[in-house]
Amino acid sequence: MATAYEDPHSAASVLDGLTEEPWRDIPPEEARWMRPHLPDLLGPMVRGVLRHVPEYDRPGDRAYSRVAEAAVAHAMEHFVHMIADPDASWKEVYQVFFDVGYGEAVEGRSLEHLQNAMRIGSRLAWRHLAVEAERLGRPRTLISLLAEANFAYLDVLASAAAHGYSRAREKAAGEREQRRGRLLTLLLSDPPAPPEAVREQSARAGWPLPKRMAVLVLRPRPGSGGEGPAGLPPSLLTGLDHGRPCLIVPDPDGPGRMEELAATLAGWTGAIGPSVPVDRAGTSLLWARRALELAPAVPGRGRAGGGPGNRAGGRGARRGGVLVRAEEHLPELLLREGGTLAEIVAGRRLAPLEEAGPRQGLRLAVTLLECMKHGFNATGAAEVLCVHPQTVRYRLAQLHGMFGFDIEDPAIRLEMMLLLHTWIERHGT
Repeated sequence: MATAYEDPHSAASVLDGLTEEPWRDIPPEEARWMRPHLPDLLGPMVRGVLRHVPEYDRPGDRAYSRVAEAAVAHAMEHFVHMIADPDASWKEVYQVFFDVGYGEAVEGRSLEHLQNAMRIGSRLAWRHLAVEAERLGRPRTLISLLAEANFAYLDVLASAAAHGYSRAREKAAGEREQRRGRLLTLLLSDPPAPPEAVREQSARAGWPLPKRMAVLVLRPRPGSGGEGPAGLPPSLLTGLDHGRPCLIVPDPDGPGRMEELAATLAGWTGAIGPSVPVDRAGTSLLWARRALELAPAVPGRGRAGGGPGNRAGGRGARRGGVLVRAEEHLPELLLREGGTLAEIVAGRRLAPLEEAGPRQGLRLAVTLLECMKHGFNATGAAEVLCVHPQTVRYRLAQLHGMFGFDIEDPAIRLEMMLLLHTWIERHGT
């Protein structure tokens, strides 16, 4: 259990914030006639609270009743003690109500019920004391001071309870984040963690395992200390991957999911791996890492949702960020895996392009790649290249004459497209 008086928001700081302490204005001898009435007040106060706050009426829970009685007894005794000695310590009673507030949060109840119960108890106590003060003929000014002291005293105890409640909520949130962090680590572990361990941690973290997920890594921002975006929805698991913000996105193939994600991460540069089953999250992370290396080279491609019509992705790009989808950059990623071999083979198979000279060779290579993408439809390729179809046909005739094999052979088209990607990337920079 946390200790209230070890925190800067202790009773002393609460009291410092009050403009006055009305109990100091009450003659200390007034405590003498109040103290004998305390035992008779305990039962009616507890019963009144249970009657007016049904959430606390637990006939079968004797332990709970004892806690309520102890809290009321502490409050009444300390109130009278403060009148007799205004410099008396608040430590014990403050801790009691701090613990009560803490317990309310742990049990998942609203602080409103506790505050209502404290108000009811305070009203009942005042009603009994006021009746006795009038019976004893105490002056009205004294009765007014007693009322003011009662209200001020209630404020201090309510503050202690609210402080305890807040501390418990903060602790619970911290523990939940730790559990979610451990779950992320298990999901991304290599080799994969045992399924039963993942399921158990998922239950502890309160994060239901989806059927499929994707891993997203973000490029750290200078001065951020590795922290990722703020205010992310709780559906996303967050953590770090080698110092980079890392997210696990559940059910990434759902309608509008990528557009929503792009809007959430607007301004950030990142890459998302393919959608995979839970036990293959590490694979999604692997390709997200590699796709992130492509982000600077593809400012206008690969945004979430894919394609120029994605308005969410466009907004993110205009703010300086881009979200690359690994599966939309398969050729580049595959070539990076076998980059050395691809460069060697490209140098040999595409040697005629080298012989054509830097500018002409690059122009012909780009034309050939677009023709292969469009099934050698000159009109389609010309539209992308922003040239006349006849220009494309002329270049194709040149290419047919340059190579000693049929460049339109479907059997070699995939290999040629990969090699052309490599060749263009090397010669176009």
